[in-house]
Amino acid sequence: MITILGAGLGGLVLARILHIHGMDVRIFESDASPSARHQGGMLDMHVETGQMALEAAGLYEQFRKIVLEEGDAFRVLDKAGRVHLAEAGNDLRPEVERGQLRTMLIASLPEGIIRWGHRATAVAAAADGAYIVSFANGLSVRTDVLIGADGAWSKVRPLLTDSEPVYTGLSFAEVRLTAVSARSPEQAEIVGAGTMMALSERKGILAHREPDDKICSYAAFEAPAEWSAEVMSKAGGVLEDVLARFGDWDRSLVDLIAGSEAPLIARPLFALPVGHRWGRRAGVTLIGDAAHLMSPFAGEGANLAMRDGADLAQAILAHDDIEVALASYEAAMFPRSESAAAESAAGLEMCFNDRTPGPVVEFFLGMRPEPAVPISDG
Repeated sequence: MITILGAGLGGLVLARILHIHGMDVRIFESDASPSARHQGGMLDMHVETGQMALEAAGLYEQFRKIVLEEGDAFRVLDKAGRVHLAEAGNDLRPEVERGQLRTMLIASLPEGIIRWGHRATAVAAAADGAYIVSFANGLSVRTDVLIGADGAWSKVRPLLTDSEPVYTGLSFAEVRLTAVSARSPEQAEIVGAGTMMALSERKGILAHREPDDKICSYAAFEAPAEWSAEVMSKAGGVLEDVLARFGDWDRSLVDLIAGSEAPLIARPLFALPVGHRWGRRAGVTLIGDAAHLMSPFAGEGANLAMRDGADLAQAILAHDDIEVALASYEAAMFPRSESAAAESAAGLEMCFNDRTPGPVVEFFLGMRPEPAVPISDG
């Protein structure tokens, strides 16, 4: 029996592939139900990671049905609302809403594989090499093979390493607008069909389209580590604090935040050290954010989690010896995640410096294919 902590995208992909190949697997998830909380915004699925994992799980065609049409369009602005770059989508990295993707993965598993309402409070090694997972509901389980897919503050990670996530110095404040075509037409126009990044002076207002005529926006800025706890403790304090940081920005951008229909959500960004690794320990490993938490500025987090799940499942299926399987998975995962984490750290620095949005525009222009060389008739 393979025991997975966490029903995020990586854990679900892992369980799906193992299940369709006849292996016993179970997931313990802290959420009380699939709809207990909002799962986040849009994800761009990369060919070599997220899309590959969906192919391995036999779900690629279903995934295509929930892709947001033209959602991969991209715009870069400055604080005055001037457009510095506008790119139409090419469908190489199609956008999908995280909640819809998770729902699809959950539906692909038989009822009973996911045990909802099990928030892990402790994980300990037993004398015989097994692992005991204790839950807030008073229950506990014993397992010989434990996969930590339990996110940034993983309860499994301490079995393998003393490393903990470190605050990046950047915080987000998240908000959603609904029925934007009618209620917020100016904001709908400035965001466009996909993603918009407005960047200036080490700050940003980032937004993307979601299904059902919604826009998810983030105000991004440097703040002390304790900022989120301080502002969240004040009634209504988040919106006022955030808006004060963008007082000289164009109103059409600021209204993406000021038009909030619900309290803003403070999201400080944490990351594990680039190149985070651990030594092999029998019967346990990590996937996704538990293994390699990084900033979102390379779009790799969810994609890597899904690739981790697919690779680990395929390694388990390919080897009769679970230790050989876990070692094989980690040998491939470590260099891949190190490269992505370095790219993510560089992306954060590129977006939030004194020259923005210039470096971002230069980066994306550099990714354009070279113009075709005309072929001579003679």
